Amino acid sequence: MRPFARSLPMQLLRAREALMQQFRPHLRARGLSEQQWRVVRALVETGSMEINALGEACQIHPASLSRMLPNLEKEGRIERRADTDDQRYTIVSITAKGRTLFERVAKESEEIYRAIERRIGSHDVKLLYDLLDKTIRAAPAASSRE
Repeated sequence: MRPFARSLPMQLLRAREALMQQFRPHLRARGLSEQQWRVVRALVETGSMEINALGEACQIHPASLSRMLPNLEKEGRIERRADTDDQRYTIVSITAKGRTLFERVAKESEEIYRAIERRIGSHDVKLLYDLLDKTIRAAPAASSRE
């Protein structure tokens, strides 16, 4: 068996942690956790999503998502409402305040992405995206959530 340090899941976790260390300080400065930022980003792209689809898109376990959303709503970053067609479903939407927050954080995030590309090289960053996409597509089961 390959050495633990060279197992693919561990390498992916180490790479994720190395990257997130660069993003966490600016997220914290805006009062955001990593998971909250994922929710804001997903909603900015879609406008609104059904809560289960949002959890899947953000790779956040439903229980974690349900604990997180009240804070985002209290801060005015999102809104929740029952689906008009089926009251059993909840629709989550980004607010104007959430979009404004996104614009500020996105600008800072893009600076971090540019720094990463300078260190790794834009070709290798693109290759990494392509290989990760290929890995995800080739996986026999859906990826697990946090």
